[in-house]
Amino acid sequence: MTTRADADRWLIALDIDGTVMREDGEITEAVFAAVRHVRDLGHEVMLATGRSVSMTLPVLDRLGLTPQYVVCSNGAITLERDTDAPSGYSRVHVDAFDPSEVLTTIRGSLEGASYAIEDETGLYRYSGYFPDSTLGASSVKVPFDELLGHAATRVVVISPGHAIEDFLSIVEKMGLHKVTYNVGWTAWLDIAPDGVNKSTALERVREWHGIPRSRVLVVGDGRNDIDMLLWASHSGRGVAMGQSPDEVRAVANEITGTDLEDGVARVLESL
Repeated sequence: MTTRADADRWLIALDIDGTVMREDGEITEAVFAAVRHVRDLGHEVMLATGRSVSMTLPVLDRLGLTPQYVVCSNGAITLERDTDAPSGYSRVHVDAFDPSEVLTTIRGSLEGASYAIEDETGLYRYSGYFPDSTLGASSVKVPFDELLGHAATRVVVISPGHAIEDFLSIVEKMGLHKVTYNVGWTAWLDIAPDGVNKSTALERVREWHGIPRSRVLVVGDGRNDIDMLLWASHSGRGVAMGQSPDEVRAVANEITGTDLEDGVARVLESL
């Protein structure tokens, strides 16, 4: 029998960087309190992030969340709660692809770029230079050719020498039709398997929970959140953070305050 708590439960999916966490890594007490409040009300509060598994689980711990599922790597990896696993979670769904063609295509168009691929274990193989902490501890530097042929859940390309407008223009001209790509912070490109993004993973999670589309709430701020905002806005609530780029704000059906204004807390308090 369905209880009132079950009937009223929302699936709440939160982006991390620029949403629950500020650029400097701070999670404010207002955000902590709002997350705890909706969790204690019985809603299913989870994270949906571009971060790798190893960089996501510590944020779950900081927030005091133990959701049934967690979406990582822009939808390519979905974790399920598993108390027998050392981390408390195991991989329940993984999407991967051969990155060879896309890597060689991009390399021919972006001089001086750096490249990384993430596999399903969370290991990054990278060529070139990546700022400290951007890939996490599980990473190894290799020659470019050693990036080819490994099954990847995500390809990352950074090109600090390009202004973001130029970078976007180059990416558009590449015609990356075989993969889904999103541009994160300046000159950062995430490439996922074809047709895979946060919304595809969240739709799967929603079905597993049996929560209707009308009771999904997502909050995000980046271009890699566009698909999940569109998905949620169709019947539920797709909320863009106040500092989001115009193309992100355009697909949301709600706008909240910026990360510096604890915009995500305002949204959660509305429940």
